[in-house]
Amino acid sequence: MKKFLYILIAITLMISGCATNEGPEYDGRNYNQIKRYEIGTVITSKPVVIKDDGSGKFFGALIGTVLGSLVGSGAGKTLATLGGGLGGYYAGSEVGKANGEELSVELDSGEQVVIVIKGNRFVAGDRVKIIKDGNKVAQVDKINK
Repeated sequence: MKKFLYILIAITLMISGCATNEGPEYDGRNYNQIKRYEIGTVITSKPVVIKDDGSGKFFGALIGTVLGSLVGSGAGKTLATLGGGLGGYYAGSEVGKANGEELSVELDSGEQVVIVIKGNRFVAGDRVKIIKDGNKVAQVDKINK
């Protein structure tokens, strides 16, 4: 039983720690597509929390259910499995949240836009390049003066 638990923990660590690059992340279907960009100046920056996209809840519930099923016997095992799944669901939703920023940007064209990105890197007055993938923001980079 312990061997199974060790294997499960090892798989979880491998899945969660695969990416080592701190650069932008592109979807496997659109990394080789032509992107457009716009240049602008950050007017305001405010911190936001980006909710879990559902993957944290799913993996949390899955892992919690498996771990809960390893505890107890009979009706106690059923309750432990259910409790593990519910606890994992909640923990996964909290772990899946990310800090982000809501940026108000005045583009060089004069248009003003609002974009939400992960991380906290920008302040009012920063010059930025917004790389777009269709109508979606793929990446925002600070332009050094």
